[in-house]
Amino acid sequence: MIGDLKPIRTEADHDAALGEVERLWGAKSGTPEGDRLDVLATLIEVYEAKQYPMDPPDPIEAIKFRMEQQGLTRKDLEPIFGTRNRTSEILNRRRGLSIEMIRQLHAKLGISAEVLIRHSLHDKAA
Repeated sequence: MIGDLKPIRTEADHDAALGEVERLWGAKSGTPEGDRLDVLATLIEVYEAKQYPMDPPDPIEAIKFRMEQQGLTRKDLEPIFGTRNRTSEILNRRRGLSIEMIRQLHAKLGISAEVLIRHSLHDKAA
């Protein structure tokens, strides 16, 4: 039995849930404490998603982040963007991404197409 769990509706509820998670941290999965920890984590995640929504990342920042994660250089992106010059223009926000570039970035680097189709935070049209 999970006990007296209820939806998190206020900051006080949130703080109490975080304190309980801290107390239960490390509980073994499949035990009553582990089950309570799992449910609390889910409740906290739902509350935080509603209270502190995050916009998807900027497409160029997402590309640069993935480059850093995978140890890629600008040269590694040239097959996707076409030329060294075009790669530079895109990463410096002077040129937008084409549909084909978005497809390739999604397929080869695993970046969400939803992120890539957004306007860059620095686009004049945004």
